[in-house]
Order: sequence, then structure tokens, then C-alpha cells
Amino acid sequence: MLDRIGARTLARYKSWADDLTLSAVAALPPGEAARERPTLFRSIIGTLNHSCVVDLIWQAHLEGREHGFTARNVVPYPGLEALTGAQRRANAWLLAWSEAQSAASLRASVSFRQVSGEQGTMTRGEILLHIVNHATYHRGWVSDLFFQVPAKPPTTDWNVYLLAARASARALDGARVHSYPTAARRARGPRR
Repeated sequence: MLDRIGARTLARYKSWADDLTLSAVAALPPGEAARERPTLFRSIIGTLNHSCVVDLIWQAHLEGREHGFTARNVVPYPGLEALTGAQRRANAWLLAWSEAQSAASLRASVSFRQVSGEQGTMTRGEILLHIVNHATYHRGWVSDLFFQVPAKPPTTDWNVYLLAARASARALDGARVHSYPTAARRARGPRR
């Protein structure tokens, strides 16, 4: 279902989208990120904490250890700076984890106990897809909360990421071509 390249791309997308969101939240007027609003997690900070906590829960499942959370609606990081650091650490872990995967390891099953106590089993690839989809879903909630400020939320769509990542890769490849002669160009000699 998912190969190493796909896993790495999804992890990079999540990190990119989370960074855009956290930067946009930091740019809101003072107090807006923590302001109580009519939403399940009570605020932008609450919603982003939920997303981070769920990332940490699934990280523990993938590592085969207990996560220590008894609820998913806790706010372990009430300040944006601490939340941003925690989310970036979780994303760095996910990026490194995705780099280490193979098609076979992504098909391997992981058994876990949900916060509700229910037992479950999913493949590593399915867990990664859940982590990315869950974060995307809640970034959508945060976007709605931006409109309540009112402020324009960042654009974190998958297609926007892919186009930007491909443009960046082409620019990097172009810089390499112009900066470093290829073996074929060296064999041909200098241009005339």
C-alpha cells in the first residue's frame, strides 16, 4: 500500500504543513491562540495540543512502548513556544522513522491499546496514514478558528506542498547542474 518514498513524502508534508500552521498561529494578535472559542478543544492551542498528543501516542505505539496518556484532550503545552518545540520534535522523529522504513516494514503489523482501552492492530503504513490524516483534519479545525479571529489561515493543502517541493527540487538540481560539472561534461571538455 505504501512504500518508503511515499512514507517519507507524507512525513515531510506533515512537517511542512505543521510548521506553516504554527508560524501562522505565532503571527496572530496576542491572546488569540489561547482565546476560548466554541470548539471541542476550546482554543487554537487546545486543538494543536490534541494533534501533538495524538502524534506522541502513535509514536509510542510504533516504538512498542506505553505512551502514558489517559486522555487525548489534555494540554501539556499551554504556551505556543513549548507546543511548537514539542510538535517539531515529534515531526523530526516521524521524519527519521519514515527514512528507516522499507515496503516490508510498512506492511508489518503493530498491536496497541488505544486511550479508550480498546485493543487494535494496524500496519505501520496504516498508522502513518492515520497520523498524517489526523493532523490534516485538525489543521482544518484550526483554519476555521482563524476565521473567527478574523485572520487568514495558511494554505497547507497536499497539492500545494507537492508543487512547492517539486519546484524546490528542480531549483536545487538546476543549481547542481550549473555549479558542478557532470562526468559527461567533464569527458566532453569545456563548452565552446
